[in-house]
Amino acid sequence: MAGRYRLAILKIDGLETMGRSHARNSLALLFATAFAAPAFAQPAPLVGAAAFGDWRADRPGVSRLIRPDDLPKPGATPSAANVSHVVPRPSSALPQVPAGFKIALFAEGLNGPRQLRVAPNGDIFIAETRAGRLRVLRAAEGSAKPSADEIFASGLHQPFGIAFYPAGDNPQWVYVADTDRVVRFPYKRGDLKAAAKPEIVVAELPHGYGHSTRDIAFTGDDKRMLISVGSASNDAEGMAGPPEGWIGSHPLGASWGSETGRADVLVFDPDGKNPAVFATGIRNCVGLAVHPKSGEAYCSTNERDGLGDNLVPDYITRVREGAFYGWPWYYIGGNEDPHHIGQRPDLKGKVTVPDVLLQAHSASLGLAFYNGNAFPAEYVGDGFAAEHGSWNRSKHTGYKVIRIRLKDGVPTGEYEDFVTGFVINDNDVWGRPVGVAVAHDGALLVSEDGNGTIWRITH
Repeated sequence: MAGRYRLAILKIDGLETMGRSHARNSLALLFATAFAAPAFAQPAPLVGAAAFGDWRADRPGVSRLIRPDDLPKPGATPSAANVSHVVPRPSSALPQVPAGFKIALFAEGLNGPRQLRVAPNGDIFIAETRAGRLRVLRAAEGSAKPSADEIFASGLHQPFGIAFYPAGDNPQWVYVADTDRVVRFPYKRGDLKAAAKPEIVVAELPHGYGHSTRDIAFTGDDKRMLISVGSASNDAEGMAGPPEGWIGSHPLGASWGSETGRADVLVFDPDGKNPAVFATGIRNCVGLAVHPKSGEAYCSTNERDGLGDNLVPDYITRVREGAFYGWPWYYIGGNEDPHHIGQRPDLKGKVTVPDVLLQAHSASLGLAFYNGNAFPAEYVGDGFAAEHGSWNRSKHTGYKVIRIRLKDGVPTGEYEDFVTGFVINDNDVWGRPVGVAVAHDGALLVSEDGNGTIWRITH
């Protein structure tokens, strides 16, 4: 033991230049740290400027807490155009996970796998958006590889969101959110191929340009269908003043013109009737999920670009019916967007602040809550979100999967790096995480569309 701790001391930065008394003090400190704190103690989160960071500081277990008061002023740094270069996965590359967890390649050779959803029988449904199809993988419980691989349906319109309805062991439908509509397929437990052509549920969603993903989730009572629709633009460039009477006759913060019905979460009956706006000002809620215990809807959101390296934070948040989250006039509370100064003073003080602020430009996509029993108990109920990775930042961030910490069912504001290792250097990446889902056996599945793979994380 003495030899082991002597080696550890020699590796402390700069210790080799210290005197023996300093070394003895450091040894005492090392033993105190090693034995006074319980092994499961969580390190304090990075806060302030340290919490912004970039890919070089990412590693499993690093946690961050970004607060609204930490945000820099718009333009504190130049707006960067720094698109990553996706390269083939090096043969030695393996994503990194926290101690006690294992990660293994589950499937490869897929065509841009994006959103993931797990059917009640354990089958894994994958949206291959560019190919316009849904794929289904089947794996025996605990199996490291799929035993069946089928195309469930094709000819879809940039599909992304997938949901089974009604809840329970025997859903009757698979709903798919295309970029321009919502359809559903008749479904029997275990179907690997659609038994009939899709039935149109919502004939037209706002679409045509801008953000194209549409996610879908049903409320906990199965009575309402939520659909997320991203904005048509980055920051409502070119949106003129509102039509006469618009503000008083539409939901709080609703946009108009080419942004009508966009940057919103929409709500319908499960049959597509009674359309309404559920929440506004959410620039691009790519991942939409309902917490399995609380029944609260959550968004994983891409915020606007062009205001500097550390603005505007992406976020994960509970979505309140009737709430306005700021876009495009404000961000993260009462911070007025510099491109829209003085345009909507009536909204000041009416902006809902998101629950968990993320490193800006991370491109937060898929979201799932852990409801399995294979991870340690403290993970149950926490969220996992896939960060696709930045392009509008001088040093990349994102390109990882994060854990969203909840306490008593409420987000704490902290998040933790859970899967990292997709970045090779300042220019090259091999993986871009998109979807997350909890498998039937409690493993966590992660899709990435850079090299078309799915990864399986166990404990």
